Amino acid sequence: MPNDPADLTVADYLDGARDMAAAGRSFLAHLLAEEAARLVDDPDTARSIRAQYPDPTTDRG
Repeated sequence: MPNDPADLTVADYLDGARDMAAAGRSFLAHLLAEEAARLVDDPDTARSIRAQYPDPTTDRG
């Protein structure tokens, strides 16, 4: 992984999101996925990323 956060790629953020989700850290996974989605040019891809890692603090009830 790069030392400078400016050098991180979409893949780096998604790898981190997957790792955090697997570790039960859903909010961190969501934050990393949000950054990945922000870096993607295609709106459909960004929506797909966000759908995979929804905000766990949002009340869905």
